[in-house]
Amino acid sequence: MLMGDPFEPPPDVPPRSVLTRDCSACGACCSAPDIHALQKPLGVPCVHLDSGCLCLIYDARPQVCRNYQPDWVCGEVAPIPTLEGRIWRFLEIYGLEQEMARK
Repeated sequence: MLMGDPFEPPPDVPPRSVLTRDCSACGACCSAPDIHALQKPLGVPCVHLDSGCLCLIYDARPQVCRNYQPDWVCGEVAPIPTLEGRIWRFLEIYGLEQEMARK
């Protein structure tokens, strides 16, 4: 079974930038989701993320981080100028902003 292009946004979401198929080092995937393997809560940057949004334990990162693959969400959040803004947009895309607001 052929899967669709993971860089193609859903029909109701216009891309914010040209699609990128590589990591943009925006830090959103290391900040927005909860990462159980690192005891990292939702919406909080990983303690291993440096000020340039690069992973300080990249070579020893957990499997969940190794398995993450860039997709259309990266093109949507990467152009946002602040990490806080990128986190919020990531949470909006996945419908998690209400859960974050309750914390």
